[in-house]
Amino acid sequence: MNEAPVEIEEKLALAQLYLSEENIKGFRQEFLSLHVYEQGQYYLSLSEQDRQRMYYFLSPKEMADMFEVIEEDEQSVEVYLKEMDPQYAADMLSEMYTDNAVDVLKQLDKPDLRNYLNLMTEDSANEIKELLHYEDETAGAIMTTEYVSVEAHQTIRSAMAILKSKAAEAETIYYIYVVDPAERLVGVISLRELITHDDDELVSEVMGDRPVSVNVTDDQNDVAKTIRDYNFLAVPVIDNDEYLLGIITVDDIIDVIDEEAESDYSGLAGVDVGEQSENPFVAASKRLPWLITLLFLGMGTATLISRYEVLVSEASILAVFISLITGTAGNAGTQSLAVAVRKLADNDDKSKGFGSLILSEVLTGIVTGLTTGVTIFIVIGIWKQNFILGFVVGIAMFFAIIVANLAGSFIPILMDRIGFDPAVASGPFISTLSDLTSVLIYFNIAAYFMSFFVQTG
Repeated sequence: MNEAPVEIEEKLALAQLYLSEENIKGFRQEFLSLHVYEQGQYYLSLSEQDRQRMYYFLSPKEMADMFEVIEEDEQSVEVYLKEMDPQYAADMLSEMYTDNAVDVLKQLDKPDLRNYLNLMTEDSANEIKELLHYEDETAGAIMTTEYVSVEAHQTIRSAMAILKSKAAEAETIYYIYVVDPAERLVGVISLRELITHDDDELVSEVMGDRPVSVNVTDDQNDVAKTIRDYNFLAVPVIDNDEYLLGIITVDDIIDVIDEEAESDYSGLAGVDVGEQSENPFVAASKRLPWLITLLFLGMGTATLISRYEVLVSEASILAVFISLITGTAGNAGTQSLAVAVRKLADNDDKSKGFGSLILSEVLTGIVTGLTTGVTIFIVIGIWKQNFILGFVVGIAMFFAIIVANLAGSFIPILMDRIGFDPAVASGPFISTLSDLTSVLIYFNIAAYFMSFFVQTG
C-alpha cells in the first residue's frame, strides 16, 4: 500500500530531526522505512555536514541501495564519493549492481578509478573491470553480470534451489537463462514456468530453446528496440561464440531511452538540454560554439541579400516578404528534420532505404509548398492588389519549402550513412541553411518579374 505524501513528509522530518540530534537508532528507523527513491531525494537535499553523518549512520550496503537510484539522475556523483572515506566508498560500489557501479566509476578521473578498484575485493574489482573495457553505448557497457543461470539437464526442483540461493544478488529473477556446460546460451525459462511445472520435469523440457539475445557489441539503441519489440523485462547478452556474458534489464533501457531522447532534443535545439550548471557564464560557454557557427552561416544570408540591393531598391516591396519566406521554409525544414531523425531511429523505417525517405519528404514538401504558395498568392494578390507579386512570393515559397524539406531529410540521412549521429543536424542549422537557400530562390525568381512590380518607397 502506498504511503500518503503527508506520512512521507512526517518521516522525512523525523529523519532530519534524528540526523541533526545524531540519534542513530531513530534516524535508521525512519530513513530505512522510506522507499529508496525517497531516500535518494532526501540525500540529495542535504548539506555536506548532514551527508557526513549519514555515512556514519548507514552501512555501505544500505548506502549502495540508495545510490543505485541517484546515480541515474545525478551528473556529479564523484563529489559525493570524495566526501566519503575511500574504503567506505569502495565497499559501497562493491555492493552496487555491477553495471550501475561501472556507470558511476566512468564519471571519475583515472587515478580515482584505479584507487577505488584497488580498495575493492578482487572478485568485485574483476567484475567491474570486465565491463569497463566495453565501448560506451554498447550492450556490453550497460549489461550486468548479476543473473541466474541453470543447465538444461537439471530438474525444475534443482533450478528452483539455485534460483533461491542467487535471488538476493541477481538484478532480476523473472528470467532464468539456460546454458550448456561451456556457458553458451541454449534457452530461457521464466519464473512463472518454474513455479507452474512439476518439480521432477527437466529444464530442457520446459525451456524456450530459441532465446532472443543481443550481441555484446550491439548499439544500446538497438538493444532498446529489441526489448521494446519483444516486451521483455530483460534480454541476455552473448558474444560471437554465443557465450552468455550478462543481461540488460528494462530499467537500464529506460535510462538509454532517456539519454537518446535528450541527445536527439539537444541536437534539434543546438544546445545541451542536460546541462546542470546554474552559472550563466558556464551555460553560455556551452551554447556559444553553435551560436557563433550559425552567426557566420547567417552572415552568408546577409551577404547574399546585399548582392540584391539594386533589386530591392527598385522594388522595395520585396523586402517585406523576406522574413515570411525564410521563416516558413525554416519551419518546414525543421519539421522534416524531426521526422527524418525519428524515422532513422526506427529500424523498420530504416529498412525502407535511403531513397524512399528522401522521396517521402520531397513529396510532402510539394504538397505543403503548393498549399502554402497558393494561399500566400491569394492573400498578397488581394492585400497588395498585385497578383504578380503574389505569384512571385507564392512560387518562391513553394520551391523554398521543397528545398528545405529536402535538406531537412537528406542531411540527417547522409550523416547517419557516414556514421554520425543524425540529431547533430540541429534545427537551428537547418533553419539557417533554409534562410540562405530561400533568399537565393526568392530574389532569382523576383528578378524575372521585375518589370511588373510597383515601386514603393
